[in-house]
Amino acid sequence: MTVNGSGNKKIWKWLAGVLLALIVSVGCASLYFSMQWKPILSKKIKEVVSKGSADLYKIDFKDIHLNLLTGSVTVDSILLSPDTTVFNTRRKLGHAPTHLFQVKLARLRLRHIGIFEVWLHKKILMNDIILENPSINMIYNKVDKKPDTIKKDKRSLYELISKTLAAVRIGGIKIADADFDYINGADGRLLNSVKHLNVQIRDFKLDETTEKDTTRFYYAKDVSFELAGYHSLTKDKLYTMKVDTITGSATGQTIRIKGFKMIPMYPDLAFSRKLKVQKDRYDLVFGEVAFTGIDFVKFNTDRVIHAQSLKIGQTTAKVFMNREMPPGAANKGNNFPHMALQRLPIPVTIDTLKLNKVSVAYTEYNPMSQQRGTVNIDELTGNVLNVTNDPSSLGRNHFAVADLNALMIKAARLDIVIKFNLLAKNGAFSFKGHIGKLDMVKLNPLAQPLGMVEIETGQIQKIDFDVQANEKGSDGTMQLYYNQLKVKLLKEGENGKPVQKKGFLSFLANTLIIKDENPSKNGDLRTAKIHFERPAGASFFNLLWKSVFVGMRETIGLGIIPMQSPEKSRKEVVNKLKERQVKKAERINGKR
Repeated sequence: MTVNGSGNKKIWKWLAGVLLALIVSVGCASLYFSMQWKPILSKKIKEVVSKGSADLYKIDFKDIHLNLLTGSVTVDSILLSPDTTVFNTRRKLGHAPTHLFQVKLARLRLRHIGIFEVWLHKKILMNDIILENPSINMIYNKVDKKPDTIKKDKRSLYELISKTLAAVRIGGIKIADADFDYINGADGRLLNSVKHLNVQIRDFKLDETTEKDTTRFYYAKDVSFELAGYHSLTKDKLYTMKVDTITGSATGQTIRIKGFKMIPMYPDLAFSRKLKVQKDRYDLVFGEVAFTGIDFVKFNTDRVIHAQSLKIGQTTAKVFMNREMPPGAANKGNNFPHMALQRLPIPVTIDTLKLNKVSVAYTEYNPMSQQRGTVNIDELTGNVLNVTNDPSSLGRNHFAVADLNALMIKAARLDIVIKFNLLAKNGAFSFKGHIGKLDMVKLNPLAQPLGMVEIETGQIQKIDFDVQANEKGSDGTMQLYYNQLKVKLLKEGENGKPVQKKGFLSFLANTLIIKDENPSKNGDLRTAKIHFERPAGASFFNLLWKSVFVGMRETIGLGIIPMQSPEKSRKEVVNKLKERQVKKAERINGKR
């Protein structure tokens, strides 16, 4: 038993010695080959980047660590930068790319590389590449495309590297927690900045079989990205911008934005009083914004945005205007939707804009009544076709058409078609629509503060309107079917008191002016003429509802009573406040 035990120990010692010798041998071999491979691999990486970009890019790094046992490579302190001399030469010839890239990262990890495949078959095969906390600058340059004056190298990317490598296959490329800046190359101005961006490139394959593979995006099965928790303060420090997530897929041709919010920093009146002139205050919450059918290649090559559809759903938009503030010199006609579209710095085409249950609330504060009046448009649903400022698209069709339906002031159905002239310099557009049955008393939250009228009774059967408009105002016709109308005329309360009824004038109005029904008892139908001159400070939405409001006033007989402009109301309020301050000062001085 002792002999056998001693023999077993010798065998185990012998095996352990052999194993240790193998480990040391493999380790030494790995160290030797690593030292030999490091300069070769470094040279190959730089050669592939240079040849693959036709000398437009070069790559530098501090050190490279190679582990033959695990088949991994780690590269430290990497800088990928464009050769500006090569770029400028190509730019003069009209052959340069629109975008250049500068990439810095502390560490690049390449895992599970088939080392011997590289050495024996000139193939790069690996599981994945991980870029840790990179800083990426994407630089836009305007390049005037010129006819070829020299013989152009028409070789594909694979053909450019084929003498060095037979194939490249990477299971995945991950860019984690990147900072991304979009820069104007002409003046170095920062156009956009994104922090904490994650990008995933799946199944990158470069060989002779993928040159014409239309299922791939720049040789990858997919390029996707995610941005989470975006938060920033606007330059004027009046709004906070928040986004829960932004995700996108190149082969899926999608971008989805969830939880976008534009939050005012102050309550409505306090916000407006921080400004020197009248200006809309926005409070926006977008549940989801989804682009589909995006041509990412066209954007990258030509800086043109084209999407088959843009869907906006579960959205609430609140707009507030304080009419006590002085009107600004700027003309808000420039902010009409189609006018703002014309001013975008890049060509944009969205075949179909889809709205799904969007809620819009437009509120005005009237300094005469010292009350707010709100127009609510809820469940706004429909499509807008041909949203574009692209000259090529406008050459085929220069009209955008919105076909929408909604619930107006939470009481009546609204159907409206708006036709925008996308080439008009004066913001020309037309709109026609239909409003269904409505108890006119439900108009009081709007009529009382803004029109100084209270409706006691009245039933609308339907409203049909047809209007031509531009930034100067609107003209059109309206047919308002209603009955049993009775109103009160209101006047401003003294010393800040609530508005009061003009009793005798209300009696006269209902007896002599107000027409209590349409059609009349003999069957005659009155058609009202709409004419509204838009103040420079009035928005597009203001122009729409004020045009309808004017048509309703004309139909019921209030058209002969002039509408007081917000500017005149404001001046009267300012004068009265000054009078009160003077009287208060006189009382104080009298007591002394």
